[in-house]
Parts: sequence; C-alpha cells; structure tokens
Amino acid sequence: MRWQRVLASLALTAVAGLTAASCSLGDGTGAVRSDNLNAEDCWQGEYDLLPDFFAAVPFRETLDIRIQRGSDLVSVSDGLAILVDDVTNIRENLLGQPIPVTLPRGVAPPGFAPGELCGDNCGSGVHVSFYLLKSCHAVNRVLYGISGTVTFTELFSGDPNESDAANKLIEGDFAIMVGNPHDVVADGPDRGTIPNQSELTGRFRFFFERGQPAQPFP
Repeated sequence: MRWQRVLASLALTAVAGLTAASCSLGDGTGAVRSDNLNAEDCWQGEYDLLPDFFAAVPFRETLDIRIQRGSDLVSVSDGLAILVDDVTNIRENLLGQPIPVTLPRGVAPPGFAPGELCGDNCGSGVHVSFYLLKSCHAVNRVLYGISGTVTFTELFSGDPNESDAANKLIEGDFAIMVGNPHDVVADGPDRGTIPNQSELTGRFRFFFERGQPAQPFP
C-alpha cells in the first residue's frame, strides 16, 4: 500500500544516500536517549544509542542526516535518520529555532486523508525515523517522528564541494516523540492518535566531509 511504501522509504533513505556520488562518513559527537523506549515485541525501558558514526548526504535542497551506532548498513544497525526537505530555508530563516517534526504528508493509512496525521505542521520540512534493526533484528522495528522539535544551530550548506569549514558544520538537538503509524486509532474519539509513543532526546555535532561512496556489496 502507498502509505506503507512511504514509511519504508524513510527507513531506507540513508542506505540509498550512501550509494550517491558523495557523502560524509566520519566522526562526530552526539547522543540519542530514551528513559522509556517502547518498541513492540523488542524493547521496553531505558535506551541509549551511544552513537559513534555520523553521516550526511546532500541532494538538491534536501539533506539526509544519519546518527548511528557503528558504520554498518542501516539494515543491520540502530540509529536515527533526520530528513531535511529545504536546507536553504533553514539556514536563512530557522537556525536556532525549534522546527516541528511530523510524519510526511503522504503517510495516510486507509480511511485517512493525506496530511491528516501530520495536522497543521505538515509543511515543517523535517522528518525523523528511528531504526532498531540491530536490537530488534527479529522484527525489524522502525519508529517514526510523530511530534516534537529539532533545533539546528548550524547546518551544512548542501554543496558537496563546499570549502568553508563554517558551512560544513551540522549541529543541533532534538526532543521528539516516536511511534508506529501502523498502530493509528481509526475510529472513535481518539481517531488519528498513535498510541505507545516514546520520547527521544539528543544532540549532534559533526562536519560534512566529502568521501567516496559506500559500497554495500563487494
């Protein structure tokens, strides 16, 4: 179904990006934590990603940011992916300001109109997926940003040939609620709500560094 394909594409964004013409693959600092992570059939309780791998993939006006434990492929890793739809707008108008995180407009389960689940903030331009594909390898659990904010204090210009170090810095923090849109309530007074959400908080700071494309296969 279309909305399920949209969800899958968010989880795989970083994989596709790392096969692009250029990407950053390198060191940085950051954190991704939850005091009570709820991932059905996999995890319940405190969680700390302890990330040590940071990547960013520019494409036109978009930027895919990956904060991950280890440098393996997304499909066998735990990590957080942040998709920025309009780099220029954030750099010119929104640095230092909390930007709402929502599901993409196209995530619309049967019975829901496009945009119904993201409400008034559909056009915010920042979307998040939290993948637990190592910790939850038996069930391939991925959770998605439902609400909350990401605040960028610095953001890479998006130019793979950027020479100014100041324009390569990616820095910010976030406090978001993640959940599984497949669990959305379809009827009754709670229609459109997604139960069993978890709060994630964290930060990130690293420089974009152009490198060779990653090779998922020999």
